[in-house]
Amino acid sequence: MSTAVPTLTIPITIQKTLAQFMDEHPNLRYTFFGGKGGVGKTVMAGAAAVGLAQRGHRVLLASTNPVHSLSSMLDQDVFGKPTPVEGVPNLWAYEIDTKDTIERAKKDIREKISWFLKYADIKGRADEFVEAATMNPAFEESAMFENMIELIFKDEYDVYVFDTAPTANARRLLGMSSVYTLWVNKMIQSREEARQLRLKLSFSKKEEEEDPLLDYLITFQKRIQRAKALLTDPEKTAFFFVTLPEALPIAVIRRFINWFTDFGIPIGGVIVNMYMDPATIPPDADEFVKNRVTMQQRYMKEIEQLFGPLVRTVVPLFDTEVRGVEMLKRTAAYLFAPAP
Repeated sequence: MSTAVPTLTIPITIQKTLAQFMDEHPNLRYTFFGGKGGVGKTVMAGAAAVGLAQRGHRVLLASTNPVHSLSSMLDQDVFGKPTPVEGVPNLWAYEIDTKDTIERAKKDIREKISWFLKYADIKGRADEFVEAATMNPAFEESAMFENMIELIFKDEYDVYVFDTAPTANARRLLGMSSVYTLWVNKMIQSREEARQLRLKLSFSKKEEEEDPLLDYLITFQKRIQRAKALLTDPEKTAFFFVTLPEALPIAVIRRFINWFTDFGIPIGGVIVNMYMDPATIPPDADEFVKNRVTMQQRYMKEIEQLFGPLVRTVVPLFDTEVRGVEMLKRTAAYLFAPAP
């Protein structure tokens, strides 16, 4: 369990702490941390993973951010495969190999397109269709989504903690389940209409042989429905927004909270990071520091007005960077601190 931490002087009444939220959601398995770039998403995800592991869960900390930083934060190489984190029992970490994920996705698409062209008796080179498909701006998110879902479906850990890309990318990533659902449903409808038309035009009027593309789409549809069910289940999934007491990060998560809600992705709460406690600032502190503290106090009040019941915890700005297991444990103690 978390060790005692000094109480911070904050102008916010936290109605439900992160620890209380976790206690109220004992079946929570998929947690995501996101926000504007530079707010400390990776650190908060890492600290949450450490805290959950300390609670006795088998935890996988995984990065879906193309620009990984887990290895640097942990001071351990966790690239390419789930790796036990030294110094934290029950915790594994994994930086997903984005390049490998995309190459495997391209190979998979090439095989499916080649198969389809052969089945439909269409003359053409699969590479031309593959290039067109993979030039889609959402292709990388699609590939990462597939990799993330594959991890989840393997069901090898009690809890999965995902360090996501900046919020706009995370929005597209988690929104893929809804986008896929619409696309697959339309593809199945079109394929069935084409099959019926082909049957009507057939001289033999015999039922045609099984349609491998339709079979694939139906299987894929079931897979996506399962993924969407998991990602929209408030007892199993929660997305936590990380912000600083500053204007831009606040504006970003204010905009995206409604979007995530519209997509049915459960919001776990808001975590305020890098807070400068006025009680720790000496009277002779530099004017720059005093101005920063005053600014943060103003934005803390705004955070309470905008997000109120969603604020779960406040983590201070430490006197050193959060790097290595010991600093993550120190951060986790604040993250899972009890109510004041």
